[in-house]
Amino acid sequence: MTLALPTTSARLLGLLARDLPPDRLVTEPRTLAAHATDRSGTRPDGLPLAVVHARHTTEVTVTLRHAHDLRVPVVPRGAGTGLSGGATAGEGTLVLDLSGMDQIRELSVDDQLAVVEPGVITADLDRAASAHGLIYAPDPASAAWSTIGGNIATNAGGLRCAKYGVTRDSVLGLEAVLADGTVVRTGRRTVKGVTGYDLTALLTGSEGTLAVITSATLRLRPAPAATATLAAYFATFEAAAEASYAIGRAGIVPALAELVDGPVLEAVDPALRARGAALLVVQCDGAGAAVETAAVAALLAGSATSVETTEDAAEAEALLAARRLALPALERLGRPLIEDIAVPRSRLAEAAAEIRAISARHAVPVFTIAHAADGNLHPIVVVDPSLDRLPDAAWEAAGEIFALALRLGGTLTGEHGVGTLKRQWVAEELGPTSHTLQRRIKEAFDPRGILNPGKGL
Repeated sequence: MTLALPTTSARLLGLLARDLPPDRLVTEPRTLAAHATDRSGTRPDGLPLAVVHARHTTEVTVTLRHAHDLRVPVVPRGAGTGLSGGATAGEGTLVLDLSGMDQIRELSVDDQLAVVEPGVITADLDRAASAHGLIYAPDPASAAWSTIGGNIATNAGGLRCAKYGVTRDSVLGLEAVLADGTVVRTGRRTVKGVTGYDLTALLTGSEGTLAVITSATLRLRPAPAATATLAAYFATFEAAAEASYAIGRAGIVPALAELVDGPVLEAVDPALRARGAALLVVQCDGAGAAVETAAVAALLAGSATSVETTEDAAEAEALLAARRLALPALERLGRPLIEDIAVPRSRLAEAAAEIRAISARHAVPVFTIAHAADGNLHPIVVVDPSLDRLPDAAWEAAGEIFALALRLGGTLTGEHGVGTLKRQWVAEELGPTSHTLQRRIKEAFDPRGILNPGKGL
């Protein structure tokens, strides 16, 4: 016996089938299941109602207008590489898949900017820019498969954010569709501009709760004249964290400074773990890259157990391999619960020591990697993927790690976003006044609350 769809759902599907091209609306169960979760592994209750594979802004406006009129929740989605459950879609929701909007509309060498659709893969944009002697600076670890729209939704960081900032620092303007289908354009094509409120910055990092991004004007930068890379092993993770802070204190601003602990090294390659209990990889770029890297090597000589440097690009990638392979290696062990706290750089070593104590107290293994130059730690708990819920001990450890971040003057999330996994701690970080104000902003953009409900705030 087939149950009839609720009237509202049936009406929405009928309107979308009428107003969208025939291949855009999908209700096939396997597609729904694939679009119900993201890389966080979080499983919502039930499956979404349908998936709309948008190819043009007009298709986004049509979809949102009908969903808004009928008060049906909409979950915007890119490649699904998010790690906080921000793209999960449960029963009764409509998934708006933007990965097919994947065109680079413009790449201006003169103005050093690109205009792209949200489904453009991050590494593809950087590759296109490099053909013109430019780079797209944001470099999340998922750059090879994450989308620009998803990066903007979470204000993604990445390896090069030590010097070039996070995604927000490279977004000049946006085209976005509000919950009722209204198209709004924010920002500009110029490097400077302060007319009106900064809606571009507000939408960047809003996790699809305020509007759906359909185009972005992005800042490009000249490719560095040279790069030099250093890899240093340490006897303890805390020693490596202290060393990373010493680099900044010495006035050196590396392009990246990545920290990997012993358990992660073991997961990637036991031979790496045999070299030390922590690995710090530092890369400097620009005309003075070799000089800066030599200064870093001299600075670390007294605390590291070994230091090696290179100016060769292939050798540099080999040195960075342990960092780039960290998450895939942990995913082979089980389901990673990936935390994303940030603390003041001066307290990075203290945070690392406390995380180790939390791990021991709850008998929960914690694997830690970090963007060391900006104090952004990723303590990762790996659990049995067959479990339908996270063990209580894992949640308790995570709660203590979040409390630790706030106690040290830090934040719950540096780049992955709040999604569903961190909502219960948001009010504690924001405080009642700011939390209420942000809810009012949400209501102004999305008065019926249809955009990615249950995420963020």
